[in-house]
Amino acid sequence: MSCLLSCCAASTCGLCSSVATGISQKSARLAYCGLFGACLVVSWILREVAAPLLEKLPWISSSETHSKEWYQIQAVLRVSLGSFLFFGILALIMIGVKDRSDKRDSIHHGGWVAKMVVWLLLVVLCFFLPDVVISIYSFISKFGAGLFLLIQVLILLDFTHSWNDAWVEKDEQKWYIALLAISIGCYIAAYVISGILFIWFNPSGYDCGLNVFFIVMTMILAFGFGIVALHPAVNGSLLPASVISVYCSYLCYTALSSEPHDYECNGLNKSKAVTISTLLLGMLTTVLSVLYSALRAGSSKTFLSPPSSPKSAGKKPLLEAEEVEEGKAKKEEKEASPVSYSYSFFHLIFALASMYSAMLLSGWTSTTESSDLIDVGWTSVWVRICSEWVTAGLYVWTLMAPLILPEHLNDKHKSIDH
Repeated sequence: MSCLLSCCAASTCGLCSSVATGISQKSARLAYCGLFGACLVVSWILREVAAPLLEKLPWISSSETHSKEWYQIQAVLRVSLGSFLFFGILALIMIGVKDRSDKRDSIHHGGWVAKMVVWLLLVVLCFFLPDVVISIYSFISKFGAGLFLLIQVLILLDFTHSWNDAWVEKDEQKWYIALLAISIGCYIAAYVISGILFIWFNPSGYDCGLNVFFIVMTMILAFGFGIVALHPAVNGSLLPASVISVYCSYLCYTALSSEPHDYECNGLNKSKAVTISTLLLGMLTTVLSVLYSALRAGSSKTFLSPPSSPKSAGKKPLLEAEEVEEGKAKKEEKEASPVSYSYSFFHLIFALASMYSAMLLSGWTSTTESSDLIDVGWTSVWVRICSEWVTAGLYVWTLMAPLILPEHLNDKHKSIDH
């Protein structure tokens, strides 16, 4: 039996490493995204099954009596800390990588068996850390998760403006019609969602003024986005305004659905099926946003991308002059090509996403709700509502900034052009 288990473990490890190597040859970013997804799955599984095991560990289970929810949060936080350390270490190692000739490039793209072993060791090590370390990480994770949510908003704003500019540049009537149709569709969807929220979270016979305030504010923001974007003095467009409106409606829904299960104004009754579907949607949003942030980091011309490597600019003619064999010269030239995205920023995004996933799975470390519920509590409600308002503020600022700071922006554009 032990021999059979060893063979199965070796075969599984070999299969995982082969798959990771094959994927990384096409896109290392996709392979890291798969590893991050595995971290989420492990966190979710341990949240459900590890509580009885953690109760038996003396450095975790002290003389103080803890609830089942507390042990579940401990399991999630310790897996998250291992993932955070893994991606954080890679982010530090990759600082300053500018071209493919850097030896650290092979660390980023290869060595998947070693990296999976290191990740596993870090996760296991975190289960031997004392409670005080996890408490400090839990406190820091709230800020890291907030920073990740802010990055999500910036990515969404960048995406909507890029999408709109790409279709406008085509300068054809069919693309203008498509922009108008999508914009109208998004606005209809935003107000339909708001109407459904009124039905679900404002039941008759109860004083649900807070929920009504959240929903009405979302509708007012959507209307205000369109007014500001279409104002003659603003260089705006209806498409970004409509997409941001739908996103704000989604944030309002996630906020209201996170209300405590015994709150009379929560019409969803907080069944486990509902909370799991909300979690799946949140996890999918997290994975997609992380992957897209990495892809955007590769094409961005701002601080997200590494500066062009002077070494790679002057190395090509030197190689061509010194190397006798043409094949070797081409190989060296290829290795010296600049990287297409910032490896350090890429791993930093995953480190912050590890913190965010821990907060999502632990309800922002709240132990006041049932262990069968996921991401429920007033902390989750206010985090999402604040995220909605920050999104609204940032979008309006992108429209108003050219009017408020015209000289500063002109100087910046001249500097960039120069």
